[in-house]
Amino acid sequence: MFDNDTVTERLRSFGYEVRTDDEFALTFCIEKVRNTIRNETNQKEVPEGLEHSAVDMAVGEFLLSKKTFAPDDLESLDLEYAVKQIQTGDTTTVFATGEGSLTPEQRLTSFINYLLSCGKAEFSCYRKIRW
Repeated sequence: MFDNDTVTERLRSFGYEVRTDDEFALTFCIEKVRNTIRNETNQKEVPEGLEHSAVDMAVGEFLLSKKTFAPDDLESLDLEYAVKQIQTGDTTTVFATGEGSLTPEQRLTSFINYLLSCGKAEFSCYRKIRW
């Protein structure tokens, strides 16, 4: 089961150090993602196969709230080294790494959108029929 520590480590891998005053927001984002996945799949717990997606979605939720309410906290994120292109099925997300065609805020928005939607196509594999 994914937890605060896993999400904290994932955030750290992107260059964001979780502070003590982030704990409530982080827990809220994790629970929001848990509820979303449980409702979408009609399961009591997040299926093991969706845990990595859940972690990325929770990170996306957290970064979105930070971007909205405390954008200065995200200055430590360096999207210059991020993956240039991500392709999932028929969806492709391209980051303008070093090309200057996107502003840092646009790159952050693209990255957050990717995190929020990553793995959602897999939900149907775990969906239980509700009678």
